Amino acid sequence: MDWRDEGTILAVRGHGETSAIIEVFTAAHGRHAGVVRGGASRKMAAVLQPGSRVALVWHARLQDHIGSFTVEPVVSRAGVLGDRLALAGLNAVCALLSFALPEREPHPSLQSASEGLFDALSTAAPGWPLAYLRWELLLLEELGYGLDLTRCAVTGSRDDLAHVSPRTGRAVSRAGAGDWASRLLPLPECLLGQGPASPADLAAGLITTGYFLEHRLAPDLGDRPLPAARARLVAMLGRM
Repeated sequence: MDWRDEGTILAVRGHGETSAIIEVFTAAHGRHAGVVRGGASRKMAAVLQPGSRVALVWHARLQDHIGSFTVEPVVSRAGVLGDRLALAGLNAVCALLSFALPEREPHPSLQSASEGLFDALSTAAPGWPLAYLRWELLLLEELGYGLDLTRCAVTGSRDDLAHVSPRTGRAVSRAGAGDWASRLLPLPECLLGQGPASPADLAAGLITTGYFLEHRLAPDLGDRPLPAARARLVAMLGRM
C-alpha cells in the first residue's frame, strides 16, 4: 500500500542504530507515523526536524502496519532557531498536535491553519502569539471541545461578553456573571476576534484555552498531562 502527501514533522525519535520514526501532520492522512530508513544519518538529521515541511511517500504491506516513509524536504523553517520565543511556540504547536490528534484521522482545516502558524513562527512574524492563541481555540473546536462565545449563556445578550463558564464553555456577560464572576474564566476581546491583544489579554486568553485543554481534552486522552512545551511557552509569553 502506498500514498503520497506533504506535511509537517511533529516528532522524531530514534529507531535502531540507523533509522528514525517520525510523526507528520498531513491534510489527507492526519497525524501519521512511519519509519525513515537511514534517518539517523547526519544528512537526514538536518531534514528530520520538528516544524519542517516535507514531501512523503508512505509504503506498507498492510494498512495497519507502521510502514516506512521516503522523505524529501520542502520547507525547512530553520529560521525559527534565531528566535527563542518563536522556537518555543513551534515546539508547543508540534507537541500539542502530537499529544491531541487521533492517529490517521484527517483534520484538513486544522492542518491548513497549523501550516500558516508554522510559517508565521519560522519568520517570527509580528502578531504570531495572537495567532497561536486562536489556533488553540481552533484545536479545541476541531476535537469536539469548542467554546460557544457567541452570546451570554445567562441573558442571551451578545454585548459586553467578559467571561467563560468553566462548566459549559459558554460566554457570560458582565451583567450575567453577577456574584459568580470570580469563579468564571476570562474572555478577552482577542478571543472574540476583536482588535489586537496586549500581553495581559494573551495571558488571559491562554488561561481559558489552557483550562479546557487540561480539564476537558487531556482527561479524555487517558489523563495524560499536557505537554511541558506549552507551559514553557506560556511562561515565556508571560515575561513579555
